[in-house]
Amino acid sequence: MIDLHTHTNKSDGTDTPRELINKAISMGISLLGLTDHDTTAGWMEAAQSARGSISLALGSEISCLSDDGTSVHMLGLLFDGNDKEMQEMLEAVRDGRVPRMQKIIAKMQAAGFDISMEDVEAARPPGATLGRPHLADALVNKKIIKSRDEAFQGMLNNNSQFYVSHAAPTPLDAIRIIKKAGGVSVIAHPFASLRGKILKAADFAELAKAGLNGVEVDHRDQNPDERGMLRNIATELGLVVTGASDYHGSGKLNALAEFQTSPDQWEKLESQANQRRVVST
Repeated sequence: MIDLHTHTNKSDGTDTPRELINKAISMGISLLGLTDHDTTAGWMEAAQSARGSISLALGSEISCLSDDGTSVHMLGLLFDGNDKEMQEMLEAVRDGRVPRMQKIIAKMQAAGFDISMEDVEAARPPGATLGRPHLADALVNKKIIKSRDEAFQGMLNNNSQFYVSHAAPTPLDAIRIIKKAGGVSVIAHPFASLRGKILKAADFAELAKAGLNGVEVDHRDQNPDERGMLRNIATELGLVVTGASDYHGSGKLNALAEFQTSPDQWEKLESQANQRRVVST
């Protein structure tokens, strides 16, 4: 089993990297992609926890904004974690998350909700990349909503009155920097309409021309028709087709390895990195 998109408590998941690896091993997963939001902070612990037959594709899910303001998430895998430009990009995105959160909270307070930055910080694990899921957890703790899923279907949806955009690289910039760092890029859940504004089919040609390597087709936030459209787009553009869980632990319903990538598609994707960086034991 190959699952290329997972999160730990180094961003907005609930498992430590070690706990995630242990779960993956117990399930018989052969290759796991660790892709915390805008950070590589979990890489070392994950690599130290790997054992037996599991291998790791280390990476990050990079928060991007297109020129028209569409939120895009780009998975970077197998890049050099010491690449200076890559780490500068990730740090810049992380730095922009605090003022963004403050603006969202201010909007909620203006609407009469009893929520504060202190509440969010209390819900964020130490060292984790700040994100809206931590705000969702704070809203749950204050009994304003019942779950993270409810939050992202309503108050924290990209079309919500409380949405605030963030400083971020364009998808083209992210692809360029990932490629320069020797890695491969896969656009995550690009047709997940429940999250808000999505890309158009015509947008993929430009991304492919810039060096996009793959498309995350099989994901729970994309219905069968959307998956079919994405599979056709990937085939037409010669892009790798991936499937993944987008696992976040107990924070979301997504089950580890509920969607997977086929071995032949993984081999095609890995071959496009500038060197073999899979962590094996």
